[in-house]
Amino acid sequence: MYQTDPPRSPQETMPTMYDLPSELVGESGLPDESHRIQADLLSETCQPLTYSSEEILLASDLNLYYDPRHPLWYKRPDWYMVLGLPSTSQQQDLRLSYVIWQEGVDPFLVVELLSPGTEQEDLGKTLGEVNRPPTKWEVYERILRVPYYVVYDRYENHLRAFKLMGTRYEAIPLRENRFFLAELELGLGLWQGSYQQTTGLWLRWYDAAGWKPTRKEQVEQEHQRAEQEHQRAEQEHQRAEQEHQRAEQEHQRAERLAEYLRSQGVNPDSLS
Repeated sequence: MYQTDPPRSPQETMPTMYDLPSELVGESGLPDESHRIQADLLSETCQPLTYSSEEILLASDLNLYYDPRHPLWYKRPDWYMVLGLPSTSQQQDLRLSYVIWQEGVDPFLVVELLSPGTEQEDLGKTLGEVNRPPTKWEVYERILRVPYYVVYDRYENHLRAFKLMGTRYEAIPLRENRFFLAELELGLGLWQGSYQQTTGLWLRWYDAAGWKPTRKEQVEQEHQRAEQEHQRAEQEHQRAEQEHQRAEQEHQRAERLAEYLRSQGVNPDSLS
């Protein structure tokens, strides 16, 4: 009797990151130098207390496939964070793309760095077209329901942040171009400084103690702490030497006094 294979579930027939393109040749809007440096700084300083590094995916310009009904539709956020997702330690397991129906975890925060050609879509001012992929704003707000959406315009030094309230994004009031995320015990803000030999106003993570350090700053801080410890140890050694010298001088004075008393016929040992 002829036997057919059992029907496959929709999940089994969905394409994975190995089936979907990770980039399109000739695609416009690929990251420039500033985008790359900014993404690196965000990743380096993202050190939440509530999650370990093994539980967080920090992605930059990694294709995000979001709709199983349209498996070829994707967005490419400049930077995004996914929480509670086990990271990989093997090179062969590194992601080619981020596929929602494969991963099962939506991003927690998305950052878009405005360019003159993307501003309207990034800020939700572009309407989606029928039978065409939705805009970034629609994907983040209505499809993936990303809790936090951050937009930074480095040309105008303008930072905007939005939080999903119900079904819509609402603007987060900023104080001194900063806002705090209680879920991470971290905040995002604009920092003036030099990173990767480039000076500017950068988007950076901070906590109650201040700006979170980069790897280079961590090395410098460790070097400074080691140098301070060395200096303290040297000062302690010098104090010990001085105490030893004072004790030696007291002993010598006592010896000279004893010799003088003996020369005068007095036994110093008999004195109280």
